[in-house]
Amino acid sequence: MTIDRAVMMFAGLMVLVSLALGFYMSPWWYLLTAFVGLNLFQASITGFCPAAMVFRKLGCRAGTVFK
Repeated sequence: MTIDRAVMMFAGLMVLVSLALGFYMSPWWYLLTAFVGLNLFQASITGFCPAAMVFRKLGCRAGTVFK
């Protein structure tokens, strides 16, 4: 799996988890959804993504965006 796919999969999972937690537990969990969205937005502009650095250290191959 490439870093690009791992980042997208992780972001999607975090959005779904935060939506479920916001619905069943507390609406404050929707802030996690906003954080994930903002992080994806800034990563598309700057190319810096902390999750990509973690996946690189875990041994994922370089992708097109995150190398």
